[in-house]
Amino acid sequence: MNKHQSEGTSKQIAGTARDIAGRVKGDMGEQVKGRMEKAVGKVQKKMGDQQEENRRDEDLDEDV
Repeated sequence: MNKHQSEGTSKQIAGTARDIAGRVKGDMGEQVKGRMEKAVGKVQKKMGDQQEENRRDEDLDEDV
């Protein structure tokens, strides 16, 4: 797991918590911020996933 994957997962969790807190408090602004943070986390994790896949492909190419 690389830095982007772990940070992305953390942002997704934090965003979900913020969204839920916003719903509980009835604060639509907080919900939106939470959803945005979750979306940013998803993108960052996908970027990390792609980096890992590229690294694996490079390792396989070197073995051939």
